[in-house]
Amino acid sequence: MKDNWESVIGLEIHVQLNSESKIFSNAPTKFGSDQNLQACEVDLGMPGTLPVLNEKAIEKAIKFGVAINAEIAEKVGFARKNYFYPDLPKGYQISQLDDPIVGKGSIEIHLGDQEIKTIGITRAHLEEDAGKSIHDLFENETAIDLNRAGTPLLEIVSEPDMSNSEEAVAYLKKIHSIVCALEISDGNMSQGSMRCDANVSIKKKGDKKLGTRTELKNINSFKFVEKAINFEIKRQISCLERGEEIVQETRLYDSTNNTTRSMRSKEDAHDYRYFPDPDLLPLEVSDKFINDLKNNIPELPDDKKKRFIDEFKLSPYEANILVSDIDTAKYFEEVVAKMGKNKDIKLAVNWITGELFAVLNSKNIEISQSPISAKNLAILINLIKNGTISGKIAKTVFELMMDGNKDPQKIVEEKGLKQQSDPKALEALIDKIINDNREKAVEYKQGKEKLFGFFVGQAMKASGGKANPQLINEILKKKL
Repeated sequence: MKDNWESVIGLEIHVQLNSESKIFSNAPTKFGSDQNLQACEVDLGMPGTLPVLNEKAIEKAIKFGVAINAEIAEKVGFARKNYFYPDLPKGYQISQLDDPIVGKGSIEIHLGDQEIKTIGITRAHLEEDAGKSIHDLFENETAIDLNRAGTPLLEIVSEPDMSNSEEAVAYLKKIHSIVCALEISDGNMSQGSMRCDANVSIKKKGDKKLGTRTELKNINSFKFVEKAINFEIKRQISCLERGEEIVQETRLYDSTNNTTRSMRSKEDAHDYRYFPDPDLLPLEVSDKFINDLKNNIPELPDDKKKRFIDEFKLSPYEANILVSDIDTAKYFEEVVAKMGKNKDIKLAVNWITGELFAVLNSKNIEISQSPISAKNLAILINLIKNGTISGKIAKTVFELMMDGNKDPQKIVEEKGLKQQSDPKALEALIDKIINDNREKAVEYKQGKEKLFGFFVGQAMKASGGKANPQLINEILKKKL
């Protein structure tokens, strides 16, 4: 961004709550069912039907509010948000306007190793999801799937406290980690369980007045949030520097071409003609109900991070990586537990965040789908720790483990990969190497210390990579 401009960003995150039935009906919410088999008369607003509030949705929303130290409403009411869209057959969405279930709160995001920034949360309100319009199934036609119509949504609205895409992604990841830790949503962005709208505006550096904002609608991955925001910042700056005005509008992000395009003019609240839903009475939330939920909150990411630092002596950076995803944290703790008493925590962290993450990224899968179990990775790490195999051989074993999650101990035995750690055998091997390279040995003794690496390499080559590197170094130093 050019030095004389500043960007201001706020996010609206839509989290599908993982209740077994819809927010106002008993229709199922299972993902992946055949189209239009999970929407009942209530979801479609058919005449003579009445909505009934799902208590589990209330519980899950309040859990989130407690987790971010937010205000919880004493009385919860619902309103009808009126608009026409093909995937909203009843012509209105039941949502909340003036009395959201969760009020002001905040979370902290971590930028780099040390920097911490607080992001304010304006509100989080409950509403029903709409159906889904599918534009690429039939040529020149739009298909409508109403299965998700009525699925409980928690819309989390931030303050405009973020100033670049890095902060926006860090905030989105933090919200993701919280809702997954609370087990109120699976947070699966590819399946639409969590979606994000980004509000982006540009202002002159130092100006207090915010610029006109555009809304980037329904972005479903961390990578696309970053790219969409970056593109929109550049687009708005270019417009302003050409003397053009920014139009308040909703735009769609095209991930194929990495562009945003206009979708519709941005509506304000009055455009939706909100009014209290006549079929739903206000709900009173007691202090006891809130306190009971508060006392049963699972360990949150920030608490888990502190425990990892204290218990496993991790750096804040390492702990932050491991707790950013609930399944990664579980995998790490399972590896540590399976390693037994003489465990090498540092080695475990390095293998998970190094080799394992690389495999997951290359296969584009989550750690819950890892081809290598926590148990087998723990065995591999112990084989390195006790000197059975070297770190180099371990990488070969690791690759072989991916074929059916094989036991690394069996791979080492079957392939004859056990590290050579017999001092007498290694001494004989090194004596031969020194005798075969007498001139280089003399040069080393005369001060050419870089040649030490040459002898280590020759020893490892002669042993087929199986020699214990530590012993090789000790014996070479002694012999040379």
